[in-house]
Amino acid sequence: MCSFCNQNTISGAEHLPDGDEVRDICRRALAEVSSPENTEIAFFGGSFTAIPRDYMLELLTAASEFVGEGKFSGIRCSTRPDCIDGEVLGILKKYGVSAIELGAQSMNDTVLAANERGHSAADVVNASRLIREYGFELGLQMMTGLYMSSIDDDMDTARKIAGIKPDTVRIYPVVVLKNTKLGQLFIDGKYDMIPLDDMVRFCAELMIFFGNSGINVIKCGLHASEFVETDMVAGYYHPAFRELCEMYIYRREIAEKCEGISGDATIEVCPKCISKAVGQKKANVLYFKDKGINIKIVGNDEVPIYKCRLRS
Repeated sequence: MCSFCNQNTISGAEHLPDGDEVRDICRRALAEVSSPENTEIAFFGGSFTAIPRDYMLELLTAASEFVGEGKFSGIRCSTRPDCIDGEVLGILKKYGVSAIELGAQSMNDTVLAANERGHSAADVVNASRLIREYGFELGLQMMTGLYMSSIDDDMDTARKIAGIKPDTVRIYPVVVLKNTKLGQLFIDGKYDMIPLDDMVRFCAELMIFFGNSGINVIKCGLHASEFVETDMVAGYYHPAFRELCEMYIYRREIAEKCEGISGDATIEVCPKCISKAVGQKKANVLYFKDKGINIKIVGNDEVPIYKCRLRS
């Protein structure tokens, strides 16, 4: 098991579902989701193709019954780069899997070895190529702040991931959990971590970088969970981590537009991003007020997401 893994805590799962439970979940979801044709069934919280083959087939058989016309659009799963080959991909294709996400975590072999990942950066590249060849949507997941990794190392990982050209990326700032090797390293004082605010700013830069590379960041930060909040001993967890990053992105954009001015300023942003630009508890408004600028943030449909415009 890798240094940071406590799978029950991360997934929040107390037991493993069987095929009948998957059918029940899918049946209820199909009745509740307004547009199932735009929704996927997802197997996450572990390495799906590494579980026993009979169990994987049981789950896939159940889920595949709910894929097709008038049902869900496909199945998405996550797995390890070293658990992908032609045979596995053929099975996934047969049962309606449409997207595969690989837990790359780092593209630095030294960091991967230090965190006992059990695969190399080359495995990520090779698995990604195979997934593409079989026609799946490709997602890559990276972790920031891992043991023995620096900000420069993490940025290099981001560049190498962008070079693979995945359809999607998930950014997971590391969360140190109880009963893990990483947790013990932290307790023993052998693992230093940068402050949360610095990690937020860095992940915001990653979101901008991937966006400029044409890659959709579908997740930034570990999902909110009472299990994580209970079991974490350190790390970069916040129930609205992505929103913190987006707040910083807008702060930087607004600062650029307001450079050299004082007094009142009206800032136009994408209407659905007004709250992100304002910031949690009006953090951005207060930030600029301290600098002598009273900003008013309004919506404008012509302004792209993560951009802003100073109204003249």
